[in-house]
Order: sequence, then structure tokens, then C-alpha cells
Amino acid sequence: MLARRNRATSALGMAAAASLALALSACGSDSLDSGGGQSSAPADPTTEVSADSALASKVPADIKAKGTLTIGTDASYAPNEFTGADGKSIEGMDVDLLKAVAAKLGLKVNFQAAGFDSLILGVKSGKYDASISSFTINDERKKEVTMVSYFNAGTQWAVKKGNPDKVSADNACGLSIGVQKGTTQIDDLTNRSKQCTAAGKPAIKQVVEQDQSKVTADLVSGKVVAMAADSPVGLYAVQQTGGQLEPLGSIYDSAPYGVVVPKAQTAFGQALADGFTAIKKDAVYETILKKWGNETGAIDTFEVNP
Repeated sequence: MLARRNRATSALGMAAAASLALALSACGSDSLDSGGGQSSAPADPTTEVSADSALASKVPADIKAKGTLTIGTDASYAPNEFTGADGKSIEGMDVDLLKAVAAKLGLKVNFQAAGFDSLILGVKSGKYDASISSFTINDERKKEVTMVSYFNAGTQWAVKKGNPDKVSADNACGLSIGVQKGTTQIDDLTNRSKQCTAAGKPAIKQVVEQDQSKVTADLVSGKVVAMAADSPVGLYAVQQTGGQLEPLGSIYDSAPYGVVVPKAQTAFGQALADGFTAIKKDAVYETILKKWGNETGAIDTFEVNP
């Protein structure tokens, strides 16, 4: 399992909607309509969340005393966490989720951008009270920190609306498939292509782009007939095309993401898990996932070190 599902350095990045709109415009396709993308996202659902005294009482005293927690994140992985159009604010699905949970616990959060590889060390050293940055939960990490599950991510394919080319992920031999450089999907497509050639069929034609926005534009323009991406990133890109694309099939090779807190702070971890349970009960959890086009990654049970 990779450190992140797709540890690419750019996945729509800063001003994600604008980047994709420009890419679509460059290939002669329609720009984003008013029905998709972050520019038309509903009002911030976290503003409607109020503190729950029973949950707040579960927060360890030393953490509660801080009032505002410092949260480390690598703001380069839209839609989960990325730098906003103003070049300063940190936005995204993970940001909204943790803000909502913190509000339930009577806490505030201050997000600080940092390199992905430095985040766990920052939590261990006390620089950050916690970190949320699309961390896949695995045994290696759980030896160093405590992790709280909140979302499932995997690989998701997408095609043009209605799947006019009748693409199947299980039979893509000879087809042109878009993929972002440096992602696990390249390995997946390579393995699938080997199965094609072993069966005497033509190989899959990988069309590799540096940025997911360009991969998406390739699909809209017809340069490729499908794309494969990390599920949050790919579904967000689909959302931003304003109905021109749709997901193909189900997410596969999924694994949970986890919030990172210091190893010894399992009680705080449990408070966070209870906070996630509370925002799910209030439907805030699903509202946030829907805002970022990632309802399919929802989980029902939030656990400490699953």
C-alpha cells in the first residue's frame, strides 16, 4: 500500500476548478457549468455544526485546554486538501470533515500546510496536534501513531456520459485509457495490459498526463475513452465537468484513510471517532462528501487503529 493512494504531486491543485476549466477550454470542450465544481458548492456545512457537551467531555483535558488545534496537511491533493484560489486558505473534503468533528467536540482547528513526508514526524514531535492528509491506514503507520478511520478510497474509472464506447474496466484491451503520472493506476493498467497480451489481445494504450485536469480533458475531448484515477480525485474531476462524464463501475482496491494523532493519545482518537459518528448521524458527513463528489467513499463505522 502506498503512503497515499496516489502520491502524485499535483491532482487539480490550487484553484482546481479553474485549472480544469482552462484545460477543457483548450481542448475545445464546454467549460464547467453551474451544476458542478467547487465554485457552485453548497454553503459550508460545517457552519451548522454546534458543540455536543457529552462528546466534548470525552476530549482529554490537555487537548481541550488548547481550544484551537494545529493540524498539519499537505495541501496539494484536491479535493481532499488543497490551497484555495486565494493562494493561502486550505480547503477540501478532509478540511471540512475535521472542522465539523472539531466543532462537535467544542474545538477549533488551524490548518498548516507542510510536505506530506513531514506530517507524521510533526505529529510525533508535537508540532501538530493531529494531521489529516489522505493517509492510508496501514500497520507500519500504526506502529508510530494512532489513526482514526473516516473514509474509503480506491481506484475509480470514468467514461463519457452514457458510456458511448461501451468500455469495461475488465476488458479494456486495445483501448486508450487516461491516467495521471506517478499514480498506482499506472501499475494497475500495466498489469491489466499484460493480461491482454498474454491472451493474444492488443495492449491497453496508456495516455499519461502530468496533471489530472489534463487527463479529464483528454476524456472529455475523446482523446481517450476512459480514465482511471484515485477515487476521491477522479470523482471530483467527474463532478467538475458538469455532467459530461460519469463513473464507470465500482471503486476497487479500496482502503481506509485515517486522521493521525500521537501514539499515546488513543482517548483523543476515540473522541474523534465519536465525533465522526455524530456528524454522520446529523447527515453532515454525507453532505460534506456530496459537496466534494465523494459519497461513494462513505463508511459506516469510525474506528481507532482498525
